[in-house]
Amino acid sequence: MRCRHFLNPILSPLSFAKPPSRPLASRGSTVAPPPAQLRAALAEPDVGISRFANSLPGFSGALKQRYSDFVVHEVARDGTLVRLTSFDLPDERVGAEEEEEEADVDLSHVLESFRLLCGDADCDTLRGFLLRVSEGDSNVLPIILSADADKAHRSVHDFFKRNFMFLVTDTVEHSDGVQRCIRVRLRPGPGRRRNAGETGVNRKGMGSSGSSGWRDDRPFDSRSSIAWPYHLGKFLRFHLYKENKDTQEALRVIGKMLGLQPKSFGFAGTKDKRAITTQQVTLLKVHASRLADLNSKLIGIKVGDFDYVKERLVLGQLMGNRFTITLRSVVAESEDLIKAAIDGLIKGGFINYYGLQRFGSASVPNHLIGAALLRGEWESAVNLILDPKEGECDDMNGVREHYEEHGDIDVAIRNFPRRLIAERAILQRLKKYPGNYLQALMAIPRTLRLMYVHSYQSYLWNHAASMRVGKYGTTQVVEGDLVYRKECHFGEGTVTDTSEDADGRTNLSEMDISCETVPEETIQSVKITDSEDLLKAIYKFEDVVLPLPGSETLFPGNEVAGIYHEITKKDGISLTESIHGVKEFSITSMKGGYRRVIQRPIDLEWDLVTYTDDKTPLVETDLDVLSKAESLKANEPLSTGVFSCTSQEDSLHTSGATSLVETKSIGSSDLLPDLLAVKLDFTLPASSYATMAIRELMKTSTSVDHQNSEYIKLLKLQQHASFVNLTS
Repeated sequence: MRCRHFLNPILSPLSFAKPPSRPLASRGSTVAPPPAQLRAALAEPDVGISRFANSLPGFSGALKQRYSDFVVHEVARDGTLVRLTSFDLPDERVGAEEEEEEADVDLSHVLESFRLLCGDADCDTLRGFLLRVSEGDSNVLPIILSADADKAHRSVHDFFKRNFMFLVTDTVEHSDGVQRCIRVRLRPGPGRRRNAGETGVNRKGMGSSGSSGWRDDRPFDSRSSIAWPYHLGKFLRFHLYKENKDTQEALRVIGKMLGLQPKSFGFAGTKDKRAITTQQVTLLKVHASRLADLNSKLIGIKVGDFDYVKERLVLGQLMGNRFTITLRSVVAESEDLIKAAIDGLIKGGFINYYGLQRFGSASVPNHLIGAALLRGEWESAVNLILDPKEGECDDMNGVREHYEEHGDIDVAIRNFPRRLIAERAILQRLKKYPGNYLQALMAIPRTLRLMYVHSYQSYLWNHAASMRVGKYGTTQVVEGDLVYRKECHFGEGTVTDTSEDADGRTNLSEMDISCETVPEETIQSVKITDSEDLLKAIYKFEDVVLPLPGSETLFPGNEVAGIYHEITKKDGISLTESIHGVKEFSITSMKGGYRRVIQRPIDLEWDLVTYTDDKTPLVETDLDVLSKAESLKANEPLSTGVFSCTSQEDSLHTSGATSLVETKSIGSSDLLPDLLAVKLDFTLPASSYATMAIRELMKTSTSVDHQNSEYIKLLKLQQHASFVNLTS
């Protein structure tokens, strides 16, 4: 049955030497959108994606026909694969007894230090206070230390911060208006309400000084007032498993249930929406039991593998992602063609383009907004974000059109959903500062507003990569190419979170949505190749990089450099000077970075699978494994040096060795023809796009419009095959 899929060859593969649809000359056109009309959906040539790394023919198939066909597991900084393996709670008692023993030994020493600082009377008062706390009296009343004009209040506050993290101090005044003294209280835990004695407020709501004369009616500052066990790391780290939701959406749901803001969560990077993904997340001072209780209420989201750590996860703190991708309804001339295409991907890699996801799914892509920001056109940028967008649901476009026509901010804020963070932030600021469009843009969260500018840099890089491959090919280094120096050791896979340097310059992002990571390598590790380098043949094409423009990046010493200046000149943007004073929206205030032109998939494995029902799952998810109660090792480490060039080369001899003869068959039936799927497993660095690897493999566009049209063609082929099978 399977062979019928090889009897109908697909159309000729897209030309290796020519772009798939629009000419490369479109790269020079201005990025300003046509006025008074909606743009068509984004196509690959619109953002510079127009070449392939090899000329091998591809094959036809459906990408992301089901969201379960695209599974992503984060690869943590230590190389472990992040999976959801357990819902068990961690033992929070581990380490507590040792901490208590140490505390008993240290307490006498601490109290002696306090006696030297504040005197015998205050030391005795504090000792009694600590005794009542240790007996479990959570409503113990505050104490007020004695007044002493010679006492340095700041030293006392610092003493409590260093030695008693579960206590809070502030300063109160005597009724005589002259003397001031320090007040000490127990730091309240979550849900604990202060009683009247704690705030000095009586039942009538009036403050009182009492017989002591000290005014105790000033409420305590409650910031950072959550009690937390000493022996636990203050961050809860957990694995977030989600289906058909983006990372921000999933965290908003969890945050709403916990009463927390989305910014409370720390994570290394956003994951695809139309997919099943697992990644690490951290949360400050929240017990695992609170999250675990949500699993029965969450839909399409699960949390587990809880532990406590000392540090918060920040953007960029990951080595990469492991993808399990299923291409359904595959049609090819032969099995040999599929094997050759996969071998070509393994050996030659793919052009390391920024995928369409980088530029957003709206009809007004992010790089157009970024270009307006770089030109200092604040009102234009605001309009691009707020105006109606093709492809958006009618209800949402109705809100946009109403605002465009009437300018009613209150109505727009009321009707824009909370997920439209940029739109709501702009409108709320415009309501406060009418007509101040720069202020409105600065109200957008920093990572989101930087995304627009970084998207424009990605747009430039994609066009430069297409020109480099189109003009010089992918087989050799040419004079003037930028390469990483051989004598430098890059330490690949390490990422440092530095959203802004001491000099205020923003480092360039390599992330998809969140934009606060350093460049892939250091600026000093790059050189321009010369004739001597070519004679020695010490560099390969895999060493070639292209710049993401910034104040400290070099440009190639050949014709490729011209594409950067050509495009930015037509877009009215300068690479050498800022036309406005806002550093965030200026390329000259960014250091920039470099990106490899070619990226190979790491540890690629593949298989052919036959099936009869499109609804049949072809990949086992983390939840499937848990439901079967199978014992798996949590966070199984990947091979050593997973991101090194040596590892990639060594893997060429073993990857793709799956036997084509032993093709798996799932849900087979004598009444329906078998459908063919290609299952791929591979790892990519955090900055690379799996969709670009699939594009190289299939020699087809990854745009939504193209995928939808291909899916319709495949459905017609399947219906015809079913009819022939039933009537024969």
